[in-house]
Amino acid sequence: MTKQRVSVGIVLAVMVGIAVLLIARVAPAAGKRIPTARVQRGRVQVTVYTTGELRAGQSAQLIAPALGNINLQIVKLAPSGERLRKDDVVVEFDPAELNFSLEQAKLDLAQADQELTKAEAQATVQAAEDATALLHAKFDVRRAELDASGNELEGAIKAEQNVILLKEARERLAQLEKDLVSHRETSKAGANVSREKRAKALLAVQVAEKNIASLEIRAPFDGFSVLRQNTDAMGGFCCDPSTPLPEYRVGDSVGSGRTIADLIDTSHIEVAAKVNETDRANVSAGDAVEVAVDALPDAKFKGTVRTVAGVAARRMFSADAAKKFDLTFDIAGDLRIRPGATVQIAIAGPNLTDALYIPRQAVFDLSGRPSVYVKSGDGFEPRDVKVTVWTDSLAVVDNLTPGTEIALIDPTAAGKRARPQVAPATKQASR
Repeated sequence: MTKQRVSVGIVLAVMVGIAVLLIARVAPAAGKRIPTARVQRGRVQVTVYTTGELRAGQSAQLIAPALGNINLQIVKLAPSGERLRKDDVVVEFDPAELNFSLEQAKLDLAQADQELTKAEAQATVQAAEDATALLHAKFDVRRAELDASGNELEGAIKAEQNVILLKEARERLAQLEKDLVSHRETSKAGANVSREKRAKALLAVQVAEKNIASLEIRAPFDGFSVLRQNTDAMGGFCCDPSTPLPEYRVGDSVGSGRTIADLIDTSHIEVAAKVNETDRANVSAGDAVEVAVDALPDAKFKGTVRTVAGVAARRMFSADAAKKFDLTFDIAGDLRIRPGATVQIAIAGPNLTDALYIPRQAVFDLSGRPSVYVKSGDGFEPRDVKVTVWTDSLAVVDNLTPGTEIALIDPTAAGKRARPQVAPATKQASR
């Protein structure tokens, strides 16, 4: 009896299993539950996130003076990274060769001064001699005139002699007056030549003094120095580009016009970044920003948007086809930060107080148009939607009714699934 019961139980179990299997194959699959959300109206704070790079608000190249073929040797050099004050000496070169040129120029100036003094003295002596000779010539003419005035009382021969003497005296006076003018011009020309020689010598002295002063390169503002690589360390030519070049140091010879170092001012720092095309409308000049420096995870800096490019830029060799707009930001300086560091930027965009918004994941790309699936009876129907603003979790729309129920996932059970609509925007903060 017991064996019969066990056999009956086994048969029943097998039959139940077969029935369940048949039901599972024949009965339609239970519809999956589609998660939904509703269109809401309210406040949305848009914050645009992007990555940028720190740049110095002010920098200057410290260049060796252009002094022709003079070989410059560094005798003093501020090390890279040293904090400098305005007018501090950053680079100083050996002035020995230029000091010799200055002494030579001073010697030429002294000689020119002596020649000028001599020329002026000679001109004074010549003028005095000419004045004396002119006075004598005038006296002779006057005496000859007096002698000739009594010719009616003299014989014919004496009268003729007086006339001849008067004529000669007047000719000598006329010639002397011409010579006096010539002497004046000659003396003036000689003095002018001496003055030109002195001016040339003085200019040489001034140039030498200026060149010596240029051997001290001073900081034009407060900042820190960054030494350049000495490209002449390998004789001006390096076969292997991977070979590291040393920085400039004391004792190096430098060619005229070489850039020795850069002076970086960190009291005012600016940030350069890019935003995608869809984020451009959410950023305006004057917007507040918060900047986090990767090298200083514990520091947060406040600033504002200074400029927003009006034309999109695209890198020529970049694989990213999205257009980007250049941004610059002003932030307060900090002695710990250095230009070139990567920063994370949060830009406080517009504050939408009465906006229609839906979850970002509810927007799909159907045939190249942003669309949503609206609840209709027991199913969903696609509907085009106009998205005005994207955030990291929301999409602000303007052609849906508040309270409309929409699908959060693609409700289509068969066929080609629609791709979620992903805005080519950088990550943004939401409501």
